[in-house]
Amino acid sequence: MNNILVCDDDKEIVEAIQIYLEQEGYCIYKAYDGMEALQVLEREEIQLLIIDVMMPKLDGIRATLKIREKNNIPIIILSAKSEDADKILGLNVGADDYVTKPFSPLELVARVKSHMRRYTKLGSGMNEKKEQVYSTGGLMINDDLKEVTVDGEAVKLTPIEYNILLLLVKNQGRVFSIDQIYENIWQEDAIGVDNTVAVHIRHIREKIEISTKDPRYLKVVWGVGYKVEKL
Repeated sequence: MNNILVCDDDKEIVEAIQIYLEQEGYCIYKAYDGMEALQVLEREEIQLLIIDVMMPKLDGIRATLKIREKNNIPIIILSAKSEDADKILGLNVGADDYVTKPFSPLELVARVKSHMRRYTKLGSGMNEKKEQVYSTGGLMINDDLKEVTVDGEAVKLTPIEYNILLLLVKNQGRVFSIDQIYENIWQEDAIGVDNTVAVHIRHIREKIEISTKDPRYLKVVWGVGYKVEKL
């Protein structure tokens, strides 16, 4: 059974989310502020975190920053704010997705399932006899071990970042539009997703490129999309 931590200072919201997710077979852990969420993550095996932005003691943004220092589980941020700037801030600090309050419980469940599938897949494939390795220049992805290295140095990516990079590296030279990347990775229709994809692309570049202003691997094709150069 997969464990999900739900963190919100509104206990009614936590209880409602718990009901819907338990109906899908998930085991739910609860926290009501960022500090409590960090404590739960220290002692329990959690596969996904749903966390509110505005909370006492430690808000969702600062909690996500701390979590990303040593944990790559999928993080879905909840917030009553709907402005793009707040959405980008959440993604910038390491969240994988963003859901605006009020939200449809069924939509949240669908997003949880989508991220959980990717996270589970990211941790699978360890027993395959033949390793699937993709490379270009000094960039290498071992898809069985789920490892990324650049010039022999390990690179730590979130599940979303890993899957985007894998998509592009497996299709070297092919240009993917923002909508195509979103639909391939999120497995849902791309509607107003420019900022979401762009933020993740920027994070990947910061981790694999020597210079983000003059990237060697992950290139932008202006007006079209992104590609990984075949070197």
